[in-house]
Amino acid sequence: MNRILAEWNGRAIAPAVFVGAIVAALVANAIVFAIVRRVGRRGKPFYASVAKHCYAPMRVVLPALAVEIILPLFRLAGGEERVLGHMSSLAMIGGTGWLSVGAVAVATDAILAHYRVDARDNLAARKIHTQLSLFKRTLSIVIGVLTFSVMIMTFGWARDLGTSLLASAGIAGLVVGMAARSTLGNLIAGIQIALTEPIRIDDVVIVEGEWGWIEEILTTYVVVRIWDLRRLVVPISYFIEHPFQNWTRVTADLLGYTYLYVDYTAPIDAIREELHRILEASPRWDRKVWNLQVTNASEHTLELRALMSAADSGTAWDLRCEVREKLVAFVQKNYPQCLPKTRGELGELRAEVIAPEPRRADGPPIGHQGGA
Repeated sequence: MNRILAEWNGRAIAPAVFVGAIVAALVANAIVFAIVRRVGRRGKPFYASVAKHCYAPMRVVLPALAVEIILPLFRLAGGEERVLGHMSSLAMIGGTGWLSVGAVAVATDAILAHYRVDARDNLAARKIHTQLSLFKRTLSIVIGVLTFSVMIMTFGWARDLGTSLLASAGIAGLVVGMAARSTLGNLIAGIQIALTEPIRIDDVVIVEGEWGWIEEILTTYVVVRIWDLRRLVVPISYFIEHPFQNWTRVTADLLGYTYLYVDYTAPIDAIREELHRILEASPRWDRKVWNLQVTNASEHTLELRALMSAADSGTAWDLRCEVREKLVAFVQKNYPQCLPKTRGELGELRAEVIAPEPRRADGPPIGHQGGA
């Protein structure tokens, strides 16, 4: 009887102890990460990143760890102990994999904090951001696949199935490869982009006739932010298989130009001097390159090309608009006769004057032959 009561008491106490351990682990996790968040809000970005990426996975790892520690202290029935141990093992494996992904994210944030993309000369920063972004996503996928595989292998039927499929791994691999050809191709293209760097985060590109910036480089696709705030989503393999324009591949500075059409009588030297004066007064010009040339002469007008340099594509666009507007105003104000016009020449009109025939005072004109 005493043995039965002791066994019953053990069975009644065990759930309470397990629940208490789990609650204690969750409370400890909440307290620790509350302190970490407070430190992060005081200007410590590393601690803020740890709280952001590791809080949720630790809510799985710590309770599973508490169960793993307490479980040997109780003599449960074989079936109960096996099920509870298996569940805690699955939680521990999944939480550890999740925590590993969070640790990768924390390490990435710590490195990227030293490279600012919003700086003027951000070529090195954009390179690091692009590579780490792709490697982080690729590594997260690998960790996820490995974690899921380990969790599945804890089941006996999965181990037996894996052994039976090992002989036909070649056929299975071929089938999976054909089914996921597009996904695998984009994944490999992402690795190629990280290594060869045809594009980087914040690069200015022209894709499918659209001008914009590389906003995100994900595992399978790239998001291009168009100048009018639309988003163009392109498969990442596109940048390996198709030509495109990258305006910031080596450096961000750019040559801008604008065209002006004037009459043949326009004073080219005066317009060239005015261009230089406009550029000298503009904060958008980087003081490197400027020129004005006659690039074409049609039957009606001269084509003038004003060339100028700027620090980046956005500044170059604004500078082109400013120069175009001010050059047109200069010609309108000072040389309105030199605006484009169409000429025409009128020939002399000649009219033959026929003198009237002389008349008699009381009869028909002289020389007129009347009828009978």
